[in-house]
Amino acid sequence: MAAPSAEQQNGQSDESDLQSPISTNYEDSETESGEGALPDYVVELIEKEIGVDLKSLKKVSALLEKLTAENKLLEEQVLTVSSSVPLRVSAALSAAEESRVSLEGLLQRERVLSNTLIQHLQGAQPWADSLGRTLEQLDNTEKHMKYLQCLSRIEELRQDWVVDRTGDDLISEKPTSVSRVGLPPTTPLSLPVQIMLLPLSKRFRYHFTGNRQTNSLNKPEWFLTQVLMWMGNSSNFMEEKIQPILDRNGANVNAKVELCRGLLTLAQEKLALDAPRLLYDDALFCHLVDEILQFERELRTTHSYPSTLPGVLHVLLEEVVLQKWLTVERKMAIEKVDAMLSAEGAWSSQYKDISDMDELKAPDCAETFMTLLLVITDRYRALPCPRAQLRFLALQRELVDDFRIRLTQVMKEESRNPLGARYCAILNAANYISTVLGDWGDNVFFLQLQQSAVALGEEELLGPLGVTESGRLASLEGSLFEGLLGLLERLRGDMLGRLLEAVMRDVQKKAQPYCRDRWLSLPSQCDQATMSLSSLACPLMLCLRDHLLQLQQMLCLPLFQTGWQDLAERLDLFLYQNVILYNHFNEGGAAQLQFDMTRNLFPLFGHYCKRPENFFKHVKEACVILCLNVGSALLLRDVLRQAEEDEDPTSALNELGVYRLAPCDVLILLNLRASWPGK
Repeated sequence: MAAPSAEQQNGQSDESDLQSPISTNYEDSETESGEGALPDYVVELIEKEIGVDLKSLKKVSALLEKLTAENKLLEEQVLTVSSSVPLRVSAALSAAEESRVSLEGLLQRERVLSNTLIQHLQGAQPWADSLGRTLEQLDNTEKHMKYLQCLSRIEELRQDWVVDRTGDDLISEKPTSVSRVGLPPTTPLSLPVQIMLLPLSKRFRYHFTGNRQTNSLNKPEWFLTQVLMWMGNSSNFMEEKIQPILDRNGANVNAKVELCRGLLTLAQEKLALDAPRLLYDDALFCHLVDEILQFERELRTTHSYPSTLPGVLHVLLEEVVLQKWLTVERKMAIEKVDAMLSAEGAWSSQYKDISDMDELKAPDCAETFMTLLLVITDRYRALPCPRAQLRFLALQRELVDDFRIRLTQVMKEESRNPLGARYCAILNAANYISTVLGDWGDNVFFLQLQQSAVALGEEELLGPLGVTESGRLASLEGSLFEGLLGLLERLRGDMLGRLLEAVMRDVQKKAQPYCRDRWLSLPSQCDQATMSLSSLACPLMLCLRDHLLQLQQMLCLPLFQTGWQDLAERLDLFLYQNVILYNHFNEGGAAQLQFDMTRNLFPLFGHYCKRPENFFKHVKEACVILCLNVGSALLLRDVLRQAEEDEDPTSALNELGVYRLAPCDVLILLNLRASWPGK
């Protein structure tokens, strides 16, 4: 057999080489697997890549390189993955841990929130139960209210049917319109109060409408008293039962006030219908006004009805009613003035025997008149309209002026006897009225009316005022009674002047002998054992004393104070002119004059002041000059003569106590001295 060629040997070698690993692998695989067959995927790979033809074994080398490269690539990928996987796993584990902690926190907060919500629900359960009961009560109340409204409507229809059949059209069961009663509209009533008012309203209309005996025009106090009684009797019930219901429902109202407001509607409707029917009967109208005012006072005081809510006084503000009220007030006031002036004790004071209470010595007519004005003020003070109050103030001013004219007429009748008791009583009356009006000008109520008058421009009351006068009234410097006070002051001044003139006539008559005394030849003071009042001065002093006592008893204290001061000044001038300047005086005459004045005349007025000589300055200073010793008199005369040229003698005269007399008057007095050297 021939030997194989080298190529065949190489091919066999290569083939053996190829078969060797395969065999080896096959054997290893067979050994490892314990089976004699290759795995299916290996067989499939060989068949796919090499095939079963032995001529294709040349592809084994390329397959080996390919598999080696893939193996290397896989190793690199395994190494890369093996190095990065721990980091990713660690991050994933960390994120998972954080998620677990966050989830636990969320679960914990959810459990706390759930517990809190459960507690709130448990606490709110009573409120929910109470709200349910309240809603159920409201439903029941609404049903009852609708039922009562149906009954009320049925009652209204029945009343209308009765009115149509009986022809009684004087009283309407429907509410009076708001404008009808007017309301020196409102919010609706709460539901519980409306329910309470239904039976009361029914009873009110039953008793005080139609032809029933309780519906009497001359007895308005019957229905007004009934309304007040319902207010009083229902007060505790409203506070204890109804007020809690209103509070629970959030109604910010006072149950008692609400009931009063509802009951007032009944009274307002009734008064608005009755008032126009009484305009032609003065007595019944006055009675109605008095009852309305009394009702308003009890409403505000006893039942504490708020002043911000209207009462029943608006009924009196209707123009027709208000004008009637003013007319009646004027008529009744004039009738009372006529009666009081013609009364027997009109000009005597009821406190004449009580000295502590009779300081103003006002006669009964003046005191009664001012009381009448005060009563009028009390009646219109509560009116809620300043313009209406100012109309009453104008009436009062008219009445005061009328009374002043009456005083003037009576004064003229008594002017022949100005020292009589009636004349002095008239003077006291004028002073009393002036004093009271002055006090009223400072009263808060009249000051408020004064501002209202300026703001409203009441020319009828204030007259045509300029800017200055309006400013004075607006700043409260003036008074609404200024004009009347001026007229009364003029009357008082004229009467007091006439009275003092009458006194002075009597005094002057008694002083005539004293004026003609022998002042030039009276003995000197050293020639008399004691000084005494001049005999000729006794009638003067007695007359003056009697008149002072008479004036003190008949005039009020302010008038007497003014009177004796004016009398002293008049007497001072009279004595200075008719005694001193009319005569010459020797030393004895000057001393006697000074004794009569300082020890007798001045003390007569010392009962009324501490230093009466200050009211007799002419006489006092003249006595000082006349009684100077000769040397001082000569020196003073020289000073006064030189003063006519260049010097002012005021200081020299002041040193002697002479302040009133002028230097020329002092020279005249010095020339009246008879005791000069060489005379």
